[in-house]
Amino acid sequence: QVQLVESGGGLVQAGGSLRLSCAASGRTFSSYAMGWFRQAPGKEREFVASIDRSGTSTYYVGSVKGRFTASRDNAKNTVYLQMNSLKPEDTAVYYCAAKSGGGIYVGQTYDYWGQGTQVTVSS
Repeated sequence: QVQLVESGGGLVQAGGSLRLSCAASGRTFSSYAMGWFRQAPGKEREFVASIDRSGTSTYYVGSVKGRFTASRDNAKNTVYLQMNSLKPEDTAVYYCAAKSGGGIYVGQTYDYWGQGTQVTVSS
């Protein structure tokens, strides 16, 4: 069982930055690939980024590529999402998720999910 708790959301002006954190419980964090997803009001939850269990490989949805960076610190059981050059269309609840396995996963088939953190970008 893995419990995930996101933090770092908030209100920021367009062009600003935020760093989201996702703290995981358990002793096997390094065996999980981690993903970031978001859900805007009235829209379905969408994939944002994924990072493999070692932190050496990442993958991003096209709309955030070059602006967002996923990273992880396995010693701290934490995964991060650095978000730069934020746009109003990035406004959403952001979720982290964990999936057992050694690859990068872009679908919604993750095993564990956090409760989400709100990111609001004003224009």
